[in-house]
Amino acid sequence: MTISDKKGRSTTKELKDRDANPLVGLKVGNEIDAAVVGMTGKMKITGGSDKSGVPMRGDVHGGSRKYVLLSKGVGLQDAERGERVRKLVRGGTISEEIYQINCKIDGELKLEEPSQKDASEEPKKDDTAKEVKKEPKKDDTAKEVKKEPKKA
Repeated sequence: MTISDKKGRSTTKELKDRDANPLVGLKVGNEIDAAVVGMTGKMKITGGSDKSGVPMRGDVHGGSRKYVLLSKGVGLQDAERGERVRKLVRGGTISEEIYQINCKIDGELKLEEPSQKDASEEPKKDDTAKEVKKEPKKDDTAKEVKKEPKKA
């Protein structure tokens, strides 16, 4: 589950089988309580995709995969004006086959900052290390090739 806030920050929470059960049957655009993923506030479901990357569209009913004729929107990229393309999309209802769910949270997302303890564990650079001089590469392609005259 990918969760984003209004400032553009995002985080990913992985939900196992039992934790994901409250989400099955919900539709794109529904609001849910963020306690499902261990956060506070409300979340709005904005989309998702299945295990093969087929995107969900809120205007397609059900949770199955369907070929629809698209002129713009989710699941269609680089369409010219007036062009319509038949694309495979998944319905807007979350089912067992959905692999990724995208949500936006109404408040600010509190991301975990790296602690001072983690920063001190990084290996320090050795200032006494000798610099290694690199020789410039010779360009082999600029060499002239001498042709020998043909012997008759």
